[in-house]
Amino acid sequence: MQAVQSPIIPIVAQLIRDHPGTLSLGQGVVSYGPPPEVYGALERGMSDPENHKYRPVTGLPELVEAFRKKLTLENNIRGFDQTSILVTAGSNLGFMNAILAIADPGDEIILQTPYYFNHEMAVTMASCQPVLVPTDAQHQLQLDRIEAAITPRTRAIVTISPNNPTGAVYPESDLRAVNALCAKHGILHIHDEAYEYFTYGEAQHFSPASIPGSGPHTLSLFSMSKGYGFASWRIGFMLVPQALTASLLKIQDTLLICAPVPCQFAALGALEAGKPWAMQGLERVRAARDAVQQGLAELGDACRIPRADGAFYFLADLQSNQDPMAIVQRLVKDYQVAVVPGNAFGAAGCRLRISYGALTPDTARTAITRLVTGLRALLR
Repeated sequence: MQAVQSPIIPIVAQLIRDHPGTLSLGQGVVSYGPPPEVYGALERGMSDPENHKYRPVTGLPELVEAFRKKLTLENNIRGFDQTSILVTAGSNLGFMNAILAIADPGDEIILQTPYYFNHEMAVTMASCQPVLVPTDAQHQLQLDRIEAAITPRTRAIVTISPNNPTGAVYPESDLRAVNALCAKHGILHIHDEAYEYFTYGEAQHFSPASIPGSGPHTLSLFSMSKGYGFASWRIGFMLVPQALTASLLKIQDTLLICAPVPCQFAALGALEAGKPWAMQGLERVRAARDAVQQGLAELGDACRIPRADGAFYFLADLQSNQDPMAIVQRLVKDYQVAVVPGNAFGAAGCRLRISYGALTPDTARTAITRLVTGLRALLR
């Protein structure tokens, strides 16, 4: 565990607590909560005494079926004869489950850099080797470098789209190419779709599990946390190859037994409201995005922002040799605005991840004013 990096979000959160009044552009959450249907479903489910006992490790049958319908209607995934659905306590647990199921100590997992830090941490915790493949200047996949990184010990290639921390959206053609590489080499394509509802402009989300014949080598991670304002409820799910199901049940039964049953019923209520609720939330996030983007443009060449058509992040590339964590500390202490240092995601240079999902139009204007004022002073 000493080899595992400390998670940066709790560190920045403590900085915020130590400086009351700080506005956060740090943690990746949205400003809105779940739909009202959640509370009726929660009350109905928990009025049955049986639901205060352990329930199936895979998840409530009715929730598993609701997720299956969602995948068919929204993700164009057809036929579940080669796959299984497992309800998890968020997609982070799903990723940890997956690594434990497929890899022995010393095995290799290919991550794209910048990576999502909890993925890198999970691979290291499992005594496996994260193999880091850089994305290009626009944070897009480099397919030739990914293939060159595959060795006999490679167990999976991980992709996240829309991406955390960069906001990049990978085109369908690239995700199909990665999926084909995995089929060719007999390894797993782990695809994280937590931000599937958050795309802007012409960008479109694509699920590799919708590719015919991909079921045996594709593992997809989904989350309620983002689109449904469900972060603290800790519900996500995995679509997994059937060959992994027995191992995943052993792991989840040991770590969790089952996802919290009240939260599973709440998730059923959220799915009654469905994608339209997430689309309403997307409009709020889009307004905050516009405000942040306009503010950062005031910094000119001192702050470069690669194209970010998804999720709710910008990975700002500051033209500075300063330590990004030192800048984060100064921004909190002197300007009451928080961001996250890019090196926590394996990003080189002086980069900051700026998250706008939790901002309202009003707080966005105040937060970006503080951020731009602080960066202008610190980058002189």
